[in-house]
Amino acid sequence: MPPLSARQSQLLEALRHSPEELSGQALHGLIRAGGGTMGLATVYRHLRALQQQGEVRCRHLPSGEALYAPRERDVHHLTCLDCGNSSVLHCCPLEQQALQLHHPEGFRPLFHTLEVFGLCAQCQGKKSES
Repeated sequence: MPPLSARQSQLLEALRHSPEELSGQALHGLIRAGGGTMGLATVYRHLRALQQQGEVRCRHLPSGEALYAPRERDVHHLTCLDCGNSSVLHCCPLEQQALQLHHPEGFRPLFHTLEVFGLCAQCQGKKSES
């Protein structure tokens, strides 16, 4: 792995200090609020590079928005397709079951994400009232 650039290190540290996942826009805002001058396109370019190096994980909301977190924050979610709310799964089913995923020879896994999509109880209630 190549060493992280100063900007990549700055982004990774901001993600590590955030208690929640951040969008590229929110991360850009944090950097600027802290006096940084990194442009939005640069933020996204470095987030992509950090993802490819296995340092950052990304998940996509039903709205299409991407949220980023450091790789070591192994958090998975239940996401409602109607209202878009996400609930955290407090354990990783893959690790809890000690599942070994098959991958082709030469493939090097960096991280995994697990996202379960469905309807939350509140949205189910709205649908049954209709």
